[in-house]
Amino acid sequence: MDVQRMTLFLPKPQIALCPKEKCPTFRSPFKHIIRMARSSIDETSESGAFTRTPSAFRSVISRDPNAPFPAESGRYHLYISYACPWACRCLSYLKIKGLDNVIAFTAVKSKWERTKDGDEHMGWAFPASETEEPGAEPDPLYGARSIRQLYELASANYTGKYSVPVLWDKKLKTIVNNESSEIIRMLNSEFNDMAENAALDLYPPHLQPQIDEINEWIYDRINNGVYKCGFAKKQGPYNEAVGKLYEALDRCEDILSKQRYICGNLLSEADIRLFVTLIRFDEVYAVHFKCNKKLIREYPNLLNYSKDIFQIPGMSSTVNMDHIKRNYYGSHPSIDPLGIIPIGSHLNYSSPHDRAKFSI
Repeated sequence: MDVQRMTLFLPKPQIALCPKEKCPTFRSPFKHIIRMARSSIDETSESGAFTRTPSAFRSVISRDPNAPFPAESGRYHLYISYACPWACRCLSYLKIKGLDNVIAFTAVKSKWERTKDGDEHMGWAFPASETEEPGAEPDPLYGARSIRQLYELASANYTGKYSVPVLWDKKLKTIVNNESSEIIRMLNSEFNDMAENAALDLYPPHLQPQIDEINEWIYDRINNGVYKCGFAKKQGPYNEAVGKLYEALDRCEDILSKQRYICGNLLSEADIRLFVTLIRFDEVYAVHFKCNKKLIREYPNLLNYSKDIFQIPGMSSTVNMDHIKRNYYGSHPSIDPLGIIPIGSHLNYSSPHDRAKFSI
């Protein structure tokens, strides 16, 4: 999940201490709300528009050894879903920065399930065994049944969404952070003493203003824009969201007609953030979220760009299309009550692309 500018309009966050170690990791900006939306599909305003609520756990891992959460090999664990684009941002960083041996990760099952006996909530769940669903694994730390149980372990006061990614501190038994845009910044810089690919900087100082500016409109109109289309409950909000989505895709297509990556000829954070939406677009968003004006494969530059990013060493392992399709088509019964999975195009992202023509 990504909050961007939404936090500017929220009440000042309140800090609740973790029940065991008393570490200030959970912030609740919804002090006066008794019950928050507990999944993304519930986040709809009275106007019928989708409005994403911000992440609640916002602590930071630092290379400073005296920090509350210092960068240490083996201390942290990343929980992800291959279906979730926000979580796959973080997994992408883990792979391309070479942090696999520093931070282990666990993937949940693809489809939402009941997270607690006697409770109607549906959310991310762990398989009972390693053979239950290829790609998904049981929780290796506590044998948790669901991501929800980890949130409840981290804070007895938590009442929000039980979302992924979750960056977990095994030492303090709490969630450090569940905001993907912040987690990827930590993975980019704070573990460089341990990273196999430490020289790769996806947020270099000279590009930071440009990356921040591009991230803002790509998040609002594309990353989150497809959800604004898919989760809209009235025609007006859908029409507005889909119009902005295609304006932004056309803008990206034009930018990529002149340079290899979205911020120039250097791979950056903005590319990883854009890619996780593009790779899901034709198979899921075009059908399930009604983003069908034009497919990504109809944009020559966006298509070849998607192939280029997919072929970066480590990136292909972050894309599990079976998990992606089973989740979207099987976890939103209010949108697709039958849960039938469309056959899809099965586009080969490993096939040749033309992006090397922009190499310096």
